[in-house]
Amino acid sequence: MAVRVAAAAVVLGATAAVGPGQAAAAGQVSGTPSPYAFADGAQSVEGARSTGEAALLKPGGTYRSSLPSSGKVSYRLDLDAATNAYVSVTAVPSPGSTVSVIDGARVTVQDAEGNTCSVDTASFGAARSPHPIAAWGRRETGKPLCGKAGAYFVSVERVDPDGEGSSPDAWDLELVAMTEPQVADTEATGAPGTWNSATPQPLQGEPQRRKGGAGFSGATPVDQGIWQDDIRPGQTLFYAVPVDWGQQVSVTAELGSSDSGATGYASDALDLDLYNPARGRVADVGVGYNGGQKSGSLPPLPPVDHANRYAATAQVGALRFAGSYYLVAHLSKGVADTFGDGPFVMTLRVRTSGETRGGPEYAGESVPKGVFEVSEQDREAAAEGVAAGDDTAMRALAVGGIGTGSALLVGLGVWTVVARRRITT
Repeated sequence: MAVRVAAAAVVLGATAAVGPGQAAAAGQVSGTPSPYAFADGAQSVEGARSTGEAALLKPGGTYRSSLPSSGKVSYRLDLDAATNAYVSVTAVPSPGSTVSVIDGARVTVQDAEGNTCSVDTASFGAARSPHPIAAWGRRETGKPLCGKAGAYFVSVERVDPDGEGSSPDAWDLELVAMTEPQVADTEATGAPGTWNSATPQPLQGEPQRRKGGAGFSGATPVDQGIWQDDIRPGQTLFYAVPVDWGQQVSVTAELGSSDSGATGYASDALDLDLYNPARGRVADVGVGYNGGQKSGSLPPLPPVDHANRYAATAQVGALRFAGSYYLVAHLSKGVADTFGDGPFVMTLRVRTSGETRGGPEYAGESVPKGVFEVSEQDREAAAEGVAAGDDTAMRALAVGGIGTGSALLVGLGVWTVVARRRITT
C-alpha cells in the first residue's frame, strides 16, 4: 500500500504542471487552445451518404470521422433484440470556424424499416462560440418500435449549415457505441415519484487545483469537492464525476474577475454541460460575464435511477444509469474581445448527495464492461485526480523530467491503484 501511495504522490506532483488530458492537446498552454483531444486508438471510419453503404460501428468501439457542411452521413449498428444501444457523436468545429446561434449537430437513429428510434440535437447557443458538442442516439428495446434484432442506422447532420454566421467547414466527429443489457428481474415501467428538488447549497471551503482534460476519453476524474482551474477563451475542459445509483449530483460554476480593467458584457461566456456515462446531455447552465466574478448552477436533478428512463422529460430520462458523469466547461472565444486572452480562474463546486444503493440486476454485461457502474477504482481515481487506465500519467512524468526507469516503476504503481475502464476499441 505504501508503494502505491508514493507512486500516486509522484504522479500528482508531475501532473501539477500538466494535468490529465492536457499533454495530448497541443496548444493548450499558450496560444489558441486545441479544440479536442480524440481518444487514443480511435478507428477512422467514413460516413456514408447512403445507408446502404453505411460502415459498421461495433459496441465498445470509438471512431473518428468527419461531417460535411451539408447533407447526412450514416453509420450502421447490428443489434440483437435484448439490449439497449447508445451512440454518442461529438462534433468538433475548427477553432477558426464560425457558427450561428442555432447551428449544431443532429443525431437520428432509425431501424431498417425507416422507423425513427430517437432524435437528439446539440447546438452552440447565444455565444456562437465553436467548441466540441455532443448529441446521442438511442435504441431502446422497451419501446413499441425499434425492438427487433437487425440493422439500425445512425445519421448525423448539421442543423443550420446555411445560417447567418455559419461557415461551410467540415467538422471532425468522435463516435462511441455501447450497449446496456436488460434487467434480470421485473422491470419498472414508470418513472420514480417524488424526489428532493430543493436547490442544494454550494459547497464551502478552500478550492483545490485540478486541471481539466481536453476530451471525453481524457476527462480528469473529480469527486465531491471544490475544484479550480485556469481556462482561456475558446478552450473546453472535461471532468468526470462518479455518480452511483441513488445519488444526486449538483454543480455550481464560478468565473473569477478579470484583471484587464475592461468593461463590457459577454452573454453565456461560460457554458457548463453535464453528460451521462453514454455521453448523453443531461443539463447545462450558461454564465454571463461583465469582468466581475459570476456564478451559475445546474438545475436541481433527481437521483440516478434505472427507472428514470420512463420519465416524460429528457433531462430526467438521461439520469438512467450509474457511472462517470462528465462536466464539460467552455469559455466563449468572444470573452477575449473584451477582457483579453486570460487565463481566467474557473471554480467548480461539485456535490454528490444521497445514500448509494444497489442498482438493477442486469441479465448480462454492458459493452464496454462496467461503463454503467461505479467501481472502487473509479472512486480512487476521482480522489487522486489521475485518469487511470491510460498513459496520461506517463506523459506527465516525461514532461516533468523524470527518467524512463523511474517513470516505468511509478506507472506500474499507478496502474495498480487506478485501473480505470476506457471506452475505446
